[in-house]
Amino acid sequence: MKEILRLDFRNMLRDTVGRHGATPAELQKPGRQALRYLQELKEERSNGQHQFLDLPYQKEVAEKIKKLADELRSWMTDFVVLGIGGSALGNIALHQALNPPYHSQEGKSRGVLRYAPTPRIHVIDTIDPDLFAGLLETLDLKQTVFNVISKSGATVETVAQFLIVKEMLKKSLGNAYTKHIITTTDPEDGALRRLAAKEGYEKLCIPKGVGGRYSVLSPVGLLSAAVSGIDINALLAGAAEMDLQCQKETVEENPAVLGACLQYLSYKKGKHITVLMPYSAALKAVGEWFCQLWAESLGKKFSVKGKIIHCGPTPVKAVGPTDQHSQLQLYMEGPFDKVITFLAVDKFKSRVKIPLSPETDFEYLSGHTLAGLMEAERRGTELALTQAGRPNYTIYLPEITAFHVGGLLYMFQVQTALAGKLFGINPFDQPGVEAGKVNTFALLGRKGYKVGATE
Repeated sequence: MKEILRLDFRNMLRDTVGRHGATPAELQKPGRQALRYLQELKEERSNGQHQFLDLPYQKEVAEKIKKLADELRSWMTDFVVLGIGGSALGNIALHQALNPPYHSQEGKSRGVLRYAPTPRIHVIDTIDPDLFAGLLETLDLKQTVFNVISKSGATVETVAQFLIVKEMLKKSLGNAYTKHIITTTDPEDGALRRLAAKEGYEKLCIPKGVGGRYSVLSPVGLLSAAVSGIDINALLAGAAEMDLQCQKETVEENPAVLGACLQYLSYKKGKHITVLMPYSAALKAVGEWFCQLWAESLGKKFSVKGKIIHCGPTPVKAVGPTDQHSQLQLYMEGPFDKVITFLAVDKFKSRVKIPLSPETDFEYLSGHTLAGLMEAERRGTELALTQAGRPNYTIYLPEITAFHVGGLLYMFQVQTALAGKLFGINPFDQPGVEAGKVNTFALLGRKGYKVGATE
């Protein structure tokens, strides 16, 4: 069995960090509950619920996407994702983790898999007019494809982007414009799907039971990944391997169960902020993706029994060593309200050695590598937090490959689902977000909507 990740949680225990840590006895109760909820999750899955859990096994969909990606790469220079939230953050996480730095800025050939020079990838998760207009000015529309992603087909930001792009394409390309639009939306209904059928756009489907923040391993994330040369078979294989690990029925052997228990127990002990801090620039956007997954899934007013509880740990993204110089002071000496999760990488793709220096003040760096320096900084930060009684734990990735990233993302999704059950809330809805959408529609003058009303 190929190792995907390993989890070191010793710095969460009272023996290590003192009174802010947990005892083995305190871990037992949520551990037993989480294992019961794991069985519940399995039963719900067998009844057709939580379809995101089955995404690693969509072989026919993956083959269709790879074929489409090959065709697009034969003539396209730029691939633009129009989407927001779950339709964008997973794409960004995959590209930042698995493509070389500055790939989309330079568009150089990378010799990935069997493909020719790879297109630039742009994920526009904003309606900021300057940013949006600035991108459009850089594109040759004859060689650009726009992937419009919205499960409902009515996401106001994405619809606005789409209408602008559609008009530009029609003016520039005439009737040939439809070749430059791909929709990823509901398989059965919605305004975007109806329009795609009417005008003849290429269509990909988001499975019915898969919400946006759980959709990264669906066509939402797979198409742009395949277009850029990411091995989506390896991505799904890593998720499938993690699925097996997440079936294990002991707390210590199941990383999703263990992570959910640690986070839940920390919250109950007053640690209402969870910091995800990768020591890798490539994993920075994984932190951003995690923040949506965690916040939108667990931030709830009502329990599943209808009781008002105002639950939810607040996710914070940090990146090392950068945020040692901005946030760490707060983590070290501020309130005892945080648990820090480090993401560490055993092996980086590049080996950059620090040269020997004749300056005696810098002798200690001679012969080390940048990766070694970064790990020393991570370990130093981990040790300092532990000595200060600040709970923390580390998730180690052997390396950053499609296989390992697929497993990591899948693990976080299962962890979130189990944490939701521990908190007694529904981790698959987002009523607070929907309320904001209703107000937006009302302010824009959409018929049938009033400010302060519910949909």
